[in-house]
Amino acid sequence: MSRNPVICAAILGALSGCLAAARAQQVPGLPTLPAQPYQARAGATKPITAAGVVTTGPTIFRNIAEQAGLTTWRHKAGTPEKRVILDAKGPGVALIDYDNDGWLDIYFVNGSTVEAMDGHEPPPHAALFHNNHDGTFTNVTAKAGVLNDRWGYGVVVADFDNDGWPDLYVTNYGSNRLYRNNHDGTFTDVAEKAGVTVGTWSTGATFGDYDGDGLLDLFVAGYISYDIHHPPIAGTKEVSFANCAYHGSPVMCGPKGLRGERDHLFHNNGDGTFTDVSDKLGVGDPNRFYGLGALFVDVNGDGHPDLLVANDSSPNYLYLNKGNGTFEDQSYPSGFALNGEGREAANMGLAVADYRNNGRVDVVSTTFSEDYDILFQNDGTGTFDDASAKAGLVSTTMPFVGFGDAFLDYDNDGWKDLIIANGHVYPDVDQHPEWGTTYGQRPLLFRNKRDGAFDLVPAVEGTGLAVVSVGRGLAVGDLFNDGKLDVVISNMDQSPVLLRNVNADSNHWIEFKLVGGPKSPRDATGAKVFLTIAGVRQQAEVLSGGSYLSSNDMRVHFGIGAATRIDAVEVHWPSGLTEKISPAPIDRIHTVVEGKGITASLCCAGPCKN
Repeated sequence: MSRNPVICAAILGALSGCLAAARAQQVPGLPTLPAQPYQARAGATKPITAAGVVTTGPTIFRNIAEQAGLTTWRHKAGTPEKRVILDAKGPGVALIDYDNDGWLDIYFVNGSTVEAMDGHEPPPHAALFHNNHDGTFTNVTAKAGVLNDRWGYGVVVADFDNDGWPDLYVTNYGSNRLYRNNHDGTFTDVAEKAGVTVGTWSTGATFGDYDGDGLLDLFVAGYISYDIHHPPIAGTKEVSFANCAYHGSPVMCGPKGLRGERDHLFHNNGDGTFTDVSDKLGVGDPNRFYGLGALFVDVNGDGHPDLLVANDSSPNYLYLNKGNGTFEDQSYPSGFALNGEGREAANMGLAVADYRNNGRVDVVSTTFSEDYDILFQNDGTGTFDDASAKAGLVSTTMPFVGFGDAFLDYDNDGWKDLIIANGHVYPDVDQHPEWGTTYGQRPLLFRNKRDGAFDLVPAVEGTGLAVVSVGRGLAVGDLFNDGKLDVVISNMDQSPVLLRNVNADSNHWIEFKLVGGPKSPRDATGAKVFLTIAGVRQQAEVLSGGSYLSSNDMRVHFGIGAATRIDAVEVHWPSGLTEKISPAPIDRIHTVVEGKGITASLCCAGPCKN
């Protein structure tokens, strides 16, 4: 959780309309973010994490959570004081088109309380919100059968049984759930039958076809070995009677000094069951590091999904896929285990993308305050260099506690930007403004400068970027099918935030929903799309999981700026098939079926007329 402030067991430890018909004007190259008309708010006395807003400037996102109907639900975990670490982690959020109507729905994970776990009070419920296609959502959780009713943390989306319908895997303190989609708006928990309950404290999860058999396998990160009836409280034998403090003030203990949990990799047997192959393949984490973020993604471009694990207050893992159904631990040789100073960090969320448009997948790992969020630049072989300072992320992110993160092209200029959800873990920081941080924090949006660096986009007062919340999970997707990427943030003990993208650009875009053939996962997890315009080649991969315990829109999105035509689109399917897609009209969401090209298109949130 924290890099070094906690002393425990004696260890220092954003309603945009459819734009298709009005995008003929030319937009010149990338404009710089102006110093004016931004004007800092006078007299701000709060730390930068909850202040730092400006009074004028462009509105990028608006928080429409209340209008959308999402604030009828709120998260709950433990007590407001957060005396134990179980209370302070989670929750994740997933974007899932569970009813296959072409519109993204939202699933929020909920926590619990000790009283609920013991049966003394009703448990908090998770929430599945159905997209009504009009900017609002309806809570259908009970009808859908996905209440969870356990102490939840993470969620990931994938079609694990290749039936064409997305399923949900929810990680918990205690037994996890695998909600199989019944094709009728309901789900059935098949985790026990499938053999993937785990039963400890699970956090980040990700699906990927690591052995190329066309079936999605499941990786689950473990966090802390925790006894709910003997919690690690300062002064007790569970922490060797140590005191746990942050800047000299008492706080929850951990994760440093606590026993970690093992990670698990489950091989998909193709019959609805999985086999635990963690130890066999060397990815079971015998070190018992504190796993949080996890993601299958091809980092060296060889067509095989590698495995990233973000570990809290311990070194990260990078397992390179050898292409023969096995992995090689390259955590330290790759440079991914530690930051550029040679230190382990409190790694939490994972954002991955080719943000430099150079064919290399880079990674951002969010961390604790008084440390910086780390940008790992990839040399193309899966070897990483800490480029956080060169990219402009160090001084800006240090006061914040980063959790969910994602790359997104918010202005559709063809270059992926970065957004980070923030929120502290110690409520008591609000009593100490001299510490320079707050419990509730605002999100950070960084605009891609096209040279490997980012500019911080100022948070304008009254807009989505100025919303202060105790952020955790973050998921990005085109919720309103208008070609603009929106952001959902799940919060601790609060209602969620829905940042609708209302940026006033007139740039073009294109999206692809991929459907795999008989030798690929049906939801095309692991497929890559390459798009070329005027000599610039963008790429995106279909991913399951990532961010912080969350799951993004699995459709791939490309901004294309002022361009009105695309030179080339190429899909590299998990089966090994390379397919060229032509023609590919812009400002549309295309469904592409492996071997058949474009089979359907959606324009302006409705059927295409030509």
